[in-house]
Amino acid sequence: MEEDKKVVALKYKISEDSAPKVVAKGRGFLADKIEQLAKEHGIHIEKDAELANSLYRLNLNQEIPEELYEAVAKILAYIYNF
Repeated sequence: MEEDKKVVALKYKISEDSAPKVVAKGRGFLADKIEQLAKEHGIHIEKDAELANSLYRLNLNQEIPEELYEAVAKILAYIYNF
């Protein structure tokens, strides 16, 4: 377990959401639990500490700000084409 590791989970449904939203976030033990659940459910995990730090500052259920659209869009494009 890395104490300074931050994990953020996003939700985005094209038909329902205007932008991805933060649905879970955690550090340390909680970060490990979120990662474990993602793996168990086959959810893509992207390791990008800088992006995670930016997203971690957001509140739960908050849409990501426009300045993060491009970074998140690249991840979503990868997932949708996988």
